[in-house]
Amino acid sequence: MKEILRQISEFLRSSFLILLVLASAAFAVYRLLHLQIVEANEAAKQTEVKSVYTQVIPATRGEIVDCNGEAIVSNKIGYNLIIEKAYFPSDNKEGNAVIYRIVQLLKETGYEWNDTMPVTKQKPYSFEKNRDRDVSELKENLHLNPYANAENCIDKLIADYEIDDSYSEAEQRIIAGIRYEMLLRHFSMSNVFYLSNDIDLKTVTRIKELRLTMNGVNIVEEAIRTVENGNVLPHEIGYVGPIYSQEEYEALLTNGHDDYVLSDKVGKSGLEMACEPVLRGDNGTRQITVTNGEVTSVAVTEEAVGGQTIQLTVNSRLQSKLQTVLDDHCRFLRETERECKEAQCGAIVLLDTSDNAVLGMATLPTYDLAELLDDYKSVAERENSPLVNRATDGLYRPGSTFKPITATAGLDTATISRNTEFNCTQEWRYIDMKFHCTGNHHMINVRDALTVSCNIFFYELGTRLGLDTLLDYERMYGLGEPLGLESGDSGGYLACPETFNKLGIDWYVGELVQASIGQSEIQVTPLQMATVASTIANEGNRYRPHLIESYWDNAHTQMLSVKEPELVQTVAQNNAADVYSCIEQGMIGAAKTPMPADYDLNGLGIDVAIKTGTPQSPRGTDSFVIGYAPAENPEVAFCAMVEGGKYAKYMVKAILKVYGEEYPDSQIGQAFRKQLQIAEMREARERGEAAGQGSSEPESGTAEPDSTGTAENAEEPIR
Repeated sequence: MKEILRQISEFLRSSFLILLVLASAAFAVYRLLHLQIVEANEAAKQTEVKSVYTQVIPATRGEIVDCNGEAIVSNKIGYNLIIEKAYFPSDNKEGNAVIYRIVQLLKETGYEWNDTMPVTKQKPYSFEKNRDRDVSELKENLHLNPYANAENCIDKLIADYEIDDSYSEAEQRIIAGIRYEMLLRHFSMSNVFYLSNDIDLKTVTRIKELRLTMNGVNIVEEAIRTVENGNVLPHEIGYVGPIYSQEEYEALLTNGHDDYVLSDKVGKSGLEMACEPVLRGDNGTRQITVTNGEVTSVAVTEEAVGGQTIQLTVNSRLQSKLQTVLDDHCRFLRETERECKEAQCGAIVLLDTSDNAVLGMATLPTYDLAELLDDYKSVAERENSPLVNRATDGLYRPGSTFKPITATAGLDTATISRNTEFNCTQEWRYIDMKFHCTGNHHMINVRDALTVSCNIFFYELGTRLGLDTLLDYERMYGLGEPLGLESGDSGGYLACPETFNKLGIDWYVGELVQASIGQSEIQVTPLQMATVASTIANEGNRYRPHLIESYWDNAHTQMLSVKEPELVQTVAQNNAADVYSCIEQGMIGAAKTPMPADYDLNGLGIDVAIKTGTPQSPRGTDSFVIGYAPAENPEVAFCAMVEGGKYAKYMVKAILKVYGEEYPDSQIGQAFRKQLQIAEMREARERGEAAGQGSSEPESGTAEPDSTGTAENAEEPIR
């Protein structure tokens, strides 16, 4: 029995030892697996590097359309060639090879690439002219001293980016230029680099076929700004372009636009710049996740919202016709007037008198916006500075078109009444100075003085008013400061001691006399003088001129807001009705002065109110006319001028005629339609008489205009 118990005890002991050994072995295996698998995974997780970057999705820019909804600038879907940091080689030499390959492809297909570095493209390298700011920025970005030359800049780029001698000098310059552009545009995970824009589909296909050999190169489909009608208000529309410098970029951020990136295109001039916040819309965003150097996910986090469409007050067809009126008149002067061989510059402004909405604004010389964008330098270097918008920024003496302002001041301050008369004997003395008039008008009142443009009446009135009073009324009419047009306009300056001091010339007491008739050192724009005419038509109510009629959603399907009329000044607050009825009568009288039949304003079926002027200028004399129509119930106000020309008043009938063609239901349109009917009936009668079938008596209701319309009418002398 004892033996059996002993054997059982030994068996149990042996079994326990075996189980203990097996358990120890199992635990050892478990620990080994844990170390090799689990902890290895944890270690891998600890060494994993994950980064998330935010990239901008550009919004579609809003269009600019005319009053009828016809596009002036819009967008098209196009293809842009970009380089993305997430996929671009980090090794400089590999990156240079990618740049070289894509440039060769662009060369073959005739496309340019973005390279704005201010260094010439060929040796001997030098800095480009008139780019001092860009040159300073280049040296600063490359950490070079201010005395570095162009060769030093290229050498620094070649060294920094390891552009080796396997490339020719020309190829090294190309790669260096693109490398600098990438640096300038803050090329990064969040900021793609636009290498070339608006690529055609054939080239897109070739690039996609070769993408495997060009890491980081990609094609994106985006809205590209296009010019639909580049002849309509090119100066006012303006254009978009890339952000040129860090300074410009920081200015955009300072102005509250915190979502700009250096690859953005922004408004550079005109409405494109002035309305940038409205037109650009709201960019979207996408998130790019990069794990251990590889892109692992791309997700859109916010959709882009397109910018608003801006509808203008301008009628494209009317604008084109006004440009033709101005072109034709200047051509007529060059061909018929010996002293006007150089009459190649001028402007016309046409306003809606109800709120000073700009209906049309011609300037000469002008350009096509598409042509400017294609070859800016060629357009900019043409004769007579076509980039200057003479309608809004051309500065001129107004001459006798200024006299209604002097008349307003005199009548409103009761310095004169409508019956006050001054004696014009063709010569007038002020202190020890002599001044002259072009006629001998004897005793004359303000109404008739406006009609015949008597200088002496306004010399006398100006001295009685005094300079301060005259300046007050000039400012109330909007002279001496910008009017606030959305695309911008010049303010000019007034004839006063402060202006003379700025110009470095002496002010003499006799300057007041000249200032009273729009001479001396006063400078105004045609837009300002059209606004003067509109203010007279509105009996002293001056509205801010404007180009924008309304704002719409991006698709131009829903109106968001309308530009309301903005009354900025009331002139002649003491006795406006009497003041302006008197001035209007004088201006109607000026319009009734006979002119050659093609230009005569009599017999139109409506009265027109005008005031002409031939101010002195560096060209000898300019020719001005301002006015409005119909005089009894004004619809439009206008200003037309020609530099170094004559007979600006000859354009008035043509201006009203083209307005009537585009707005046939207006009073002016109906009047011209009736005149057309009369002319057609007259021609029919004349054809009948020639065939021996007509009557020599005119039909009832078809009387011809007054025969005085064919009288000779010379331009008024300098006033």
